[in-house]
Amino acid sequence: MKLLSQVVSIILILIITSCTPKVNKSLTTVETVEAMKYPTTLRDTSVVDDYHGTEVQDPYRWLEDDNSEETKAWVQAQNAVTFDYLGKIDQREALKQRLEELWNYERYGIPFKEGDYYYYFANDGLQNQSVLYRVSDINDTDGELVLDPNTFSEDGTSSLGGMSFDQSGQYLAYQVSTGGSDWKEIKVLDVISGELLTDEIFWVKFSGISWSGDGFYYSRYPKPSADGELSAKNEYHSLYYHKLGESQSMDELIYVDNEFPQRNVFARTSNDEKFLIVSTSESTSGNELYIKSLEEDGELFQAVEGFTADYNFIGNEGSKLFFVTNHNAPTQQLVEYDYDQVNSGRAIFRPIIPAGSDAMRSVNMIGGKLFANYLHNASTAIIAYDLDGNKLADVELPGIGSASISGKKADKTGFVSFSSYITPGSIYSIDTETYALKPFRSPSVDFKSEDYVTEQKWYTSKDGTRVPMFITHHKDLVPDGNTPTLLYGYGGFDIPLTPSFALTRLPVIEQGGIYAVANIRGGGEFGSEWHKAGTKERKQNVFDDFIAAAEYLIDEGYTNPDKLAIEGRSNGGLLVGACMTQRPDLYKVAFPGVGVLDMLRYHQFTIGWAWAGDYGRSDDPEAFDYLIEYSPLHNVEPVAYPSTMVVTADHDDRVVPAHSFKYISELQHQHTGANPVLIRIDVSAGHGAGMPTDMRIQQAADMLAFMFYEMGE
Repeated sequence: MKLLSQVVSIILILIITSCTPKVNKSLTTVETVEAMKYPTTLRDTSVVDDYHGTEVQDPYRWLEDDNSEETKAWVQAQNAVTFDYLGKIDQREALKQRLEELWNYERYGIPFKEGDYYYYFANDGLQNQSVLYRVSDINDTDGELVLDPNTFSEDGTSSLGGMSFDQSGQYLAYQVSTGGSDWKEIKVLDVISGELLTDEIFWVKFSGISWSGDGFYYSRYPKPSADGELSAKNEYHSLYYHKLGESQSMDELIYVDNEFPQRNVFARTSNDEKFLIVSTSESTSGNELYIKSLEEDGELFQAVEGFTADYNFIGNEGSKLFFVTNHNAPTQQLVEYDYDQVNSGRAIFRPIIPAGSDAMRSVNMIGGKLFANYLHNASTAIIAYDLDGNKLADVELPGIGSASISGKKADKTGFVSFSSYITPGSIYSIDTETYALKPFRSPSVDFKSEDYVTEQKWYTSKDGTRVPMFITHHKDLVPDGNTPTLLYGYGGFDIPLTPSFALTRLPVIEQGGIYAVANIRGGGEFGSEWHKAGTKERKQNVFDDFIAAAEYLIDEGYTNPDKLAIEGRSNGGLLVGACMTQRPDLYKVAFPGVGVLDMLRYHQFTIGWAWAGDYGRSDDPEAFDYLIEYSPLHNVEPVAYPSTMVVTADHDDRVVPAHSFKYISELQHQHTGANPVLIRIDVSAGHGAGMPTDMRIQQAADMLAFMFYEMGE
């Protein structure tokens, strides 16, 4: 390995000086395509893995080392080619300016009450991070600054993660992410005095902050090695209790599963701080459930054993705890668990709001009532119930779109946030007695929403399944089969794609194009059966659904293969990678963003092992057989591919950038056409959360410029 490292170093130095390296017999180099001159990327064909008797080469294994000088030089060389190409596109600067105009509007987050104050996030338009303010009178528009995440770092790449107030409203514990990483540091602010306490909690990841008395529960991993911080496997997730004023070394270990290190643990306390609810999980679906009364001494009581269903705690009324679950309910239901019945042996989960035809996504307790959030054909519906599950009213929303509701059990007024593909996020107050919405904050955007429409179409996938798709465009558009179209998808982990306002898509429809979103299987639009139909050995359904969406747009005369772009991020990056390798003829442009692209090794990095519930793992012979069939990295062939821009970031420690690095290397090696196949690598950025505004605008401008240019627009 030492010899290989030296060879790689020499070759990459030669690349930068435009020389042609000489390599030993086990190494080959990429041939460049006539239309583009790509950096020469080392292929070590001696790296071979044996999967159940099948040998698979992994020539770019060296790119998995994100700390090596060789990888850093490769990143610089690839970015140099990409940004040189983008710099020659005339539309790029105009698109950036238009995005800045669109972005530059004052926007507010949904208000919430803590102690004697109402808190809300606001952004004056182009601030990198939104700022936390408070008012004593909810109608006051001149808020007092509480916390400004823009001060966390000079370049705006540090951001605010989760946060939580204690019951009194005096202390705010909040998480800080640096450079887009999933690693967080917890700090504590006294919001009354404005004093930042000395408490500091490190190596936090995938954690809430749940207060109890003069401290809080949180989850963390052991401190990683310096060279494995962003890529090493995350194991032994542990639950701790931290008492204010004490050092982290004194924190009490509450739970860790040493027998099964690849399990995560997450804690919640009830609003009255009478109960601790602990969930453990092996993947993104299904959790075991433990409950403890914080008014009594004793151990955690296991209420649910096994990982066959999800149980999400939403609140309590005395000893009665409420959970949203998909146990025996594919579209989910609300159930009640009476903790007082535990010692009698009669504790059961009693249905309160039974499952219906629409998928229940969440339930909020506000004003002593239950407000259930459903998806009806991928759009939000909200229904009010009493605590016994009797329906009280349908909440009339402003239209077809996405809505969320917030408030506390004692509040008489709650708040609803609503948006659609053509309507920016607006906030309404809701009276918990009359269920009427009243406008509270409505932003003013430099965009004429009334000139555009969104229609929902249903198309048929390969196996006959009917799939919905939202199509947004100018109301006067007459499809002629030649319209620039951007098709977006996700299709995984029970996550639905619902209508929401996306500033980065507006230039597409403003320039006469179409923005389409396919609600494919694997997502959460229609409950757990829809999700499961796109997992493991059935993952090909997801790709078939997306390919069928593209074919529908073409067959119905909206666009054609020379005017069609596809985009997806994370699991959606896998979607795009798989679809462009399976049907490279169908698209002109492809954007696999921060994608899971090496399906044989994804579980070896950070939290990747937790995705096996959707994907399966290559160390299982049956799973290997279907993973190798669609893994984007392993299905690149010597054919002409669409114009491609792989998008990733150097601090992405959820889907590590090695996925993208290896995929683009193989794509550049195999691609036989003249279309450019590039990679755009953000520096000091992660998987996407908390990315500063200026970085988001530049990334969006680059992608749109690339798309329009490649389409000849």
